[in-house]
Amino acid sequence: MAEAQNPGGEDPQSPASSRMTSFTQVPIEVTVAVGRASPSIQELLGLDVGSILTLDKALDDPVELFIGDRSIGFGLLEVSEESGDPRLSVRLTEIADLGTSAP
Repeated sequence: MAEAQNPGGEDPQSPASSRMTSFTQVPIEVTVAVGRASPSIQELLGLDVGSILTLDKALDDPVELFIGDRSIGFGLLEVSEESGDPRLSVRLTEIADLGTSAP
């Protein structure tokens, strides 16, 4: 009788598999790019508490998600109240193919 194999080819009980499982539990930081602004130095020096810096995006434009400098997808900003407090959240609308190498 043939033994069933793991699609990845590794024994799920192997040390390598155990290390990979541990590795996937490491938290990473995701950055959300809401928009960009290009003020002059004079405009920047003129900013004070309460000043408004206008970005290049409309309120309902997609935001881009990054891990480091690599784009991992796009989404829309939302307010969620999962923990009882209103929190800014991102609803994913597009996810990059993370299986390919960075350009």
